[in-house]
Amino acid sequence: MSDCNSVSVPEVHLMDRGPSRLRIPPAMDVPVTARVQRLIDTSPMRRLASISQLGLVSMVYPGAMHSRLEHSLGVYTWALRVLNQVGQQSPVEQGSANQIAEDMRASESFIVASLVHDAGHWPFCHPIEDMGQSGMPRHEERVEAMLRSGPLADALAADWSCTADDVMAIVCPKKIDQYPAATSSEHIAFYASCLSGPIDVDKLDYLQRDSLHAGVPYGRNFDPMRIIASLVRHPDRPKLAIHEKGRTAAEMMVFGRYVMFSEVYWHHTVRAATAMLQRAVHELQQSAGGEKADITEWMDLSESAWVRQFVDAADRRGGPVKSLADGLFGPTRKLLKRAAQFNVESGEDMHQMLARRPYWWLASCSQPLATSIGDAIGKPVEPELVLIDAPPVKLEVDINIDIVLRSGEVATLGDVSPVASVLANRQFDNHVKRVRVFVPEWVRDRLADLPGDSMRRWLTDAVAETEKQWA
Repeated sequence: MSDCNSVSVPEVHLMDRGPSRLRIPPAMDVPVTARVQRLIDTSPMRRLASISQLGLVSMVYPGAMHSRLEHSLGVYTWALRVLNQVGQQSPVEQGSANQIAEDMRASESFIVASLVHDAGHWPFCHPIEDMGQSGMPRHEERVEAMLRSGPLADALAADWSCTADDVMAIVCPKKIDQYPAATSSEHIAFYASCLSGPIDVDKLDYLQRDSLHAGVPYGRNFDPMRIIASLVRHPDRPKLAIHEKGRTAAEMMVFGRYVMFSEVYWHHTVRAATAMLQRAVHELQQSAGGEKADITEWMDLSESAWVRQFVDAADRRGGPVKSLADGLFGPTRKLLKRAAQFNVESGEDMHQMLARRPYWWLASCSQPLATSIGDAIGKPVEPELVLIDAPPVKLEVDINIDIVLRSGEVATLGDVSPVASVLANRQFDNHVKRVRVFVPEWVRDRLADLPGDSMRRWLTDAVAETEKQWA
């Protein structure tokens, strides 16, 4: 597989010397050619400016209000740096016109994919996708529709040598069979690993950017330029690897990601808000009094407009759904409180019992759990306000990037790093994503007077009853 000569790609060539550039935090210059500007100016990309990158995280970290557009521009900039690095390792042989054209097409596909990979996002997309609701398109499917029809498709056809199949095969490499018109599968596999893998341009951007805006240091305590300088093509497979000289930077990035999940993305208050949003969305999609909200109709809205639709639908539904929506977006924040939590250290049996269950199953399980809690405290508790928050079905991407040793041999990061080994072998998700039960504050206060193992017994009984119900 021959490589793209990076200086042939205008965006890479102008990376450090272009006259037109955007400035985004933290002091990052984004090189913008005319064709990139035309992509940014399309309505799907402009809409990303009205959608926050971290959604409900701002309820705990008020500064975390940066947009999906800012993140997309950052990913695009890191993609150019990756192209510049890997393109210098094996220049294209002169005289192979077809190969040069194929390499250029693959590189352009990667540039476009890095810029538009989040174009299909809607407000609070990730927590709603984690619910696995039937009939709910994933954001990648929406990206594909945009690349085949509409302003993004027009800009792609007018300015770029790549096709929608090329771009989507990088965005969704597991579905490459659905994109038969894509260029060389080796090119696709390599650039797909640059966009989504143990170390990729997406994580290089969001870890630092989210950490910056949240006002915490955890996602910035690694050396991104050292990682870029250490990137290499895997000697045996079409995927990204890292030279041994970048091992320490890679270790720090992996650990930074671990801490960001633990302290920011899965902070217990962030998860309380997330669980409230998910349960309200779940209830709004159930028929009640003849009205059932179709939230797929809200996907093209700005975040503020989406919240208005959500609150209005919850007001019409009333009851606990209105209470959840008001607690999230009303004039006074009123979140449910943590009544119990379990991870693989503090409660492995409970974690295994509830992690990666379908969302509808967890919602069903809250009914018998609410009954047990109500009996214990002597007052009924609405099951819609007893929320079981657990790691979703989908696991996080593997952290075990391949390391090319100075000897030329290849090992995984876990083979050469004790820090990465622990995280890789003991499953990243099970440590940072806890099982939690959230209840109204008055319920939490009454539970404080009961034996400490009460919630464990009630959950065990609720799981058994739910399994029997859906057997």
